[in-house]
Amino acid sequence: MEGAALSRIGLAGLAVMGQNLALNIAEKGFPISVYNRTTSKVDETLDRAAPSTSPHRPLLPPRLRPLHPPPRSIILLVKAGAPVDLTISALLPHLSPGDSIIDGGNEWYLNTDRRLADAESRNLLYLGMGVSGGEDGARHGPSLMPGGHLAAYKTSRTFSPPSQPRSTTAPASPTLAREAPGISSKCNAELGEVFGEWNRGELESFLIEITADIFRVRDEEEGGELVDKILDKTGMKGTGKWTVQQAAELSVAAPTIAASLDCRGGIDRKRLVDDVRQALYASKICSYAQGMNLLRAKSDEKGWGLNLGELARIWKGGCIIRAVFLDRIKRAYQRNPQLASLVVDPEFAREMVQRQAAWRRVVGLAIQAGISTPGMCASLAYFDTYRRARLPANLVQAQRDLFGAHTYERVDRPGSFHTEWTKLARQSKAGVGAFN
Repeated sequence: MEGAALSRIGLAGLAVMGQNLALNIAEKGFPISVYNRTTSKVDETLDRAAPSTSPHRPLLPPRLRPLHPPPRSIILLVKAGAPVDLTISALLPHLSPGDSIIDGGNEWYLNTDRRLADAESRNLLYLGMGVSGGEDGARHGPSLMPGGHLAAYKTSRTFSPPSQPRSTTAPASPTLAREAPGISSKCNAELGEVFGEWNRGELESFLIEITADIFRVRDEEEGGELVDKILDKTGMKGTGKWTVQQAAELSVAAPTIAASLDCRGGIDRKRLVDDVRQALYASKICSYAQGMNLLRAKSDEKGWGLNLGELARIWKGGCIIRAVFLDRIKRAYQRNPQLASLVVDPEFAREMVQRQAAWRRVVGLAIQAGISTPGMCASLAYFDTYRRARLPANLVQAQRDLFGAHTYERVDRPGSFHTEWTKLARQSKAGVGAFN
């Protein structure tokens, strides 16, 4: 572009997130060069840009002429896995020592570690930077979660903070079952009102807010509610799978998160709605508790020194999991940075105990009606593991010792023990037979 300021920022990958993030950065006054494998996406991005903020014409690759001399930052927003590697390979001949590569997509952390090491060997900087907030967040203020070289982070801060939204505290770096009596598609409008009401209280959050909106949308082409026309099937990008894999590898209990991956009449209606609200809130606490425990375990393993309270603050703005009670999560970790789980924080524990009766009614009713509620069921089971002093894991230890001599630990003295279970059981059985 003739007369345009040279940019230190490049962005490759102009799908929904890439387009909107590029426009956001340009709108904040930072010159940016954009690239996409198909040029139609570049033209679309430029057409959407205001004349005064239009991103530079795409010249990367094969050349980075519109970019400022090094150091420069190249943001990647392409599909995870091999496409990221291919894009980096195409960029490498045009990068110089000190340049930063910033992967803004969803990615498996081992791939990020591998690319970071490779960048180091080439005197380049690398960041894995999750961009949360969806299309609207990318356009008006996402939650950015960078990890990698500190120098790359410091460089990115020169253009990333303005893209983050304002919050009340600080910037943030299907059809219902046919068997259910008295329920039909006309309930969608009522459900929209219920979720809208919930969003004005303790459940206030982005996902509750958009759920209320979804239930209110009509199908303009065929009539009826649009949500009823959507296939009862959930897609995924891999982040849920990766989270469950990490939970298993780190031995961190995350049944609510796992359940979300597995699924994707004579009743007081007013009481039922309130019970569901309370059950949803308690389940939500469990989900956040599991996620925080997983992050802590990985931080301990890698020596990252994550500040969980600060993470909660970052998620307060822009991120799709933003919720009003993130402030309270932040305060919980400020009170006790070594908090074993949000479930045992005095404030959250008291709220869950107060809601457990409603929670159990909802789960019990769902089971009786044959309605799948895996998230709430798994959350209640998770809560009960903290509520009870003893669990049946002792039986599992005994079974493993019997079939594999894995030993077991005792409650009355330290050490590992092994028992000849089968031999003693036969002796006991023989003794009972002789007595009879």
